[in-house]
Amino acid sequence: MRKIILMGRSETGKTTLRQALNGGALSYQKTQYIGHENVVIDTPGEYAETSDLARALALYAYEADVVGLLLNATEPYSLYPPCCTVTCNRPVIGIITKIDSPDANVPRVTRWLKLAGCTEIFPVSAYTGEGIWQILEYLAEPGDVLPFENEAEANRPRMVLSDKWGEVDQTGTSGRRSWSQMHGHFEKAREARLRMYREADPHDPALG
Repeated sequence: MRKIILMGRSETGKTTLRQALNGGALSYQKTQYIGHENVVIDTPGEYAETSDLARALALYAYEADVVGLLLNATEPYSLYPPCCTVTCNRPVIGIITKIDSPDANVPRVTRWLKLAGCTEIFPVSAYTGEGIWQILEYLAEPGDVLPFENEAEANRPRMVLSDKWGEVDQTGTSGRRSWSQMHGHFEKAREARLRMYREADPHDPALG
């Protein structure tokens, strides 16, 4: 398979997508360095957000066959300037993540990626599995063995072990939760943190 490097700002979903493309369960990890897993090169969002660190992205792009520019479907702005893909001598594709979000605006993000110069654009959700097979097919070469047997297997909900708020299911059998369930989970985690802070300093007015 052709190797792809994923670029985008923090919280875009690069690492989650990398796990989904490789057929694994989803477990939250904050990417601290450029790492390889099979045919995916994962990069920290700070590298795309900081001009000094961006040089590393240009360097590692030489190790990839395809460059993937990521924007999540809820982005309020685009990180990429118009026609920026012309500076790359590799095929550059656009990847729209988090399309299952209720706040997703896929047409707007599609326009931004086209403006950047991406001619191939893939809307995906690492959680629901939508679009995963299409990216794998794009990267596949004759004779390649994919992590999934068919499109139906690839485009199904991922197993979710943890998110940035902690464990979801220690047994690893949890499926994709609804957004209302996730919101409730986030609120419970927030209340637990506030309760801990209040117990540590009950006189802090900032904690209500």
